Amino acid sequence: MPRIIKVKYVTDYIIWLKFNDGSEGEVNLKDELWGTVFEELKDVKQFQKMQLHPELHTIVWENGADFSPEFLYEQLKVTA
Repeated sequence: MPRIIKVKYVTDYIIWLKFNDGSEGEVNLKDELWGTVFEELKDVKQFQKMQLHPELHTIVWENGADFSPEFLYEQLKVTA
């Protein structure tokens, strides 16, 4: 199971991720911000407030939005 161990905001809706298997790279989440919980994250200032959750091993936001680490891992592999 992939786990995110580091995350950095890059620009716009692009983040850099590092996983526990050593995989790392950028993921653009611009086209993934649909649905009620992601609506406020379309504001880049809100999007930037992501955090790495220590128990879930994925990125989360204050409003409860998150992406599964598996989904983010697949997105990383698609862009690699």
